[in-house]
Amino acid sequence: MLIDTSTSRPGTQAPQSAAARRHDDAPDTAELFARLTVLEDGPEREAVRDELVTAWLPMAHRIAGRFRDRGESVEDLRQVAALGLVKAIDRFDPERGAFESYAVPTITGEVKRHFRDRMWALRVPRRVQELRNKVRVARRELTQTPGSPEPTVAALAAHTGLTEDEINCGLEALESFSTLSLDAELAGDDGYSLADTLGAPDASYDVVVDRESAKESLRRLPERERAILYMRFFEDMTQSRIADQLGISQMHVSRLISRSCARVRAEAMGQGGRKGGGHGPSAA
Repeated sequence: MLIDTSTSRPGTQAPQSAAARRHDDAPDTAELFARLTVLEDGPEREAVRDELVTAWLPMAHRIAGRFRDRGESVEDLRQVAALGLVKAIDRFDPERGAFESYAVPTITGEVKRHFRDRMWALRVPRRVQELRNKVRVARRELTQTPGSPEPTVAALAAHTGLTEDEINCGLEALESFSTLSLDAELAGDDGYSLADTLGAPDASYDVVVDRESAKESLRRLPERERAILYMRFFEDMTQSRIADQLGISQMHVSRLISRSCARVRAEAMGQGGRKGGGHGPSAA
């Protein structure tokens, strides 16, 4: 692998290039880019391309490091920066200047697009994003000394010249970079996920409401009809058994059940002002 970590650029004086260069250990890869330009697609070209990626990867990682503490892991940021580096290598024209001048904005833009397109859980106004950036930088500056406590809202406001309301707005925006998956496992060994802790509609509540609404109507039914409904829906007796026990026909039992249920349902819905069917007894 051809990697030259010298601090001078080919064809320029060392002091000038050191002043112009943004990365002190930028490798001299002019020869590799010259070879890449003339090679046809194939194993040899891929090998040269891989050498260029390896040579410039430390710079890509440093660019990724500028975006740490923004809700994304450093490893993921490095992968995004590496993708930007590959794009820069593939698109670079050696005749248009130094590779670094092209690669730095290309890689930086790739990382910024990653945040813009994938990281923001909520779309926030530009002003709020500016507040977030100021709060993030201030918090980092105030905690540079080892053992420094987490700065308070008042301390952040004094450091930035912002109001405490603006600081709170920026702090809230910091939390909107990422969301937690409902499938994320909670701490502990029980294997529960966040979704397991969330409530869900419970149909039994509707049953309770319907039953309470029907009580008064049931009490107003004739005794025999109440007995028939009780045997049918609480003792789970068939209509034939009820007919045998009361000495009437099964068809008559069916009519009484239908009529009683319709009456109870109509009165219950009229009292509660409900629209739609209930969960009470229905005709068998």
